[in-house]
Amino acid sequence: METFNLGLAYVWEYDQSFISLIEETFHSAGLTTYLINYHNVQETIQKVIRKELSFNFYFDRAWDVEHDFKELGKLIARKRTVLFNPYKKVLHAIDKASMHLEFITAGLNVPHSIIVPPHNIKQEIYISLDDLSILGRPFIIKPCNTTGGGIGVVTGAESLKEVLNERMKNTEDKYLLQEKVYPTILEGKRAWFRCFWAFDKPIAVWWDDLIHIYSKLTPEEINKFELKKLFQITRKISALINLDFFSTETVLTDEGKFIVIDYVNDQCDMRLQSEHPDGVPDIIVKQIILNLLNKVNKLLRK
Repeated sequence: METFNLGLAYVWEYDQSFISLIEETFHSAGLTTYLINYHNVQETIQKVIRKELSFNFYFDRAWDVEHDFKELGKLIARKRTVLFNPYKKVLHAIDKASMHLEFITAGLNVPHSIIVPPHNIKQEIYISLDDLSILGRPFIIKPCNTTGGGIGVVTGAESLKEVLNERMKNTEDKYLLQEKVYPTILEGKRAWFRCFWAFDKPIAVWWDDLIHIYSKLTPEEINKFELKKLFQITRKISALINLDFFSTETVLTDEGKFIVIDYVNDQCDMRLQSEHPDGVPDIIVKQIILNLLNKVNKLLRK
């Protein structure tokens, strides 16, 4: 049987640079990688079934797009391969309604929200004007299980009618009606942060929610603006959901309050800023990959 240190599954064309950097980093460290895409996923499944192929670790960025990859991941998991972001844990973590309640219980600050059941379970809902007034205007409408790139999110809702209309678009999904939170301004920068949990370590970066542009958060800025709590919050979320790699968004308000806005994103967009203006700074992407390498090496030594 041929065994590779890391299996990498992906289908998104913009993942290519991220995957190439992972391979380059692992090969430089003397570790082996095996790529799985549309063209060889079925072949790989058969090789695993015939016990011709195995992996020490598996990083799957395709299972939520194509069923064959999920089938492969389940096969691999039975072979005692370490699967980064196990599917069952992901499905729990990306449910915004569940996370909203768990974050509150854990003592994390979250926006005022109302959880609306799926239309196919409860067609008629009653939300009073008093309930809506707590959210303020405008408010946000988010499907609870449709994730990635702001899909299905309405950021400027003003009325109950908009809520009813959105429920009809994803009749099997719960919805989160959320207070719109505004960041304070720190020397000209909106205090909105994307925080990554990257293979046992937190990483925080500036992320402008209006223009969707990242910039590096320096140690000097962390001290000057007293932002160490960003890392504490990310660690706490990691302890709750137990995923290897995810991102979350946290806002610092004028009142000095850190509020978690977008709870858990498991398939982080890893486009490089050197190639895409709204991508993640290259140095951050490389740090994430280095964290992955370090975790693999640590587990291999056990």
